[in-house]
Amino acid sequence: MPIYEFRCSECEAVFEERRSVGQSDEAAPPCPNGHTRTRRVLSVFASVGTAASSGPSMPSASGCGPGCACAANA
Repeated sequence: MPIYEFRCSECEAVFEERRSVGQSDEAAPPCPNGHTRTRRVLSVFASVGTAASSGPSMPSASGCGPGCACAANA
């Protein structure tokens, strides 16, 4: 079940709530302080680790394959 992040427009509190994907379009819940002027915000995800333990590596400098836009940026 995804975790959505919300911010209160009144007190600027940031809080999270687990919701099913079917509930993702429902109105934002009240903040922990009881205010109702809240909105969903873009969550930022970060992963910390070493290159040896980080899993699959990024594509080589030639890009992901023929016709891939990232090859033009290499």
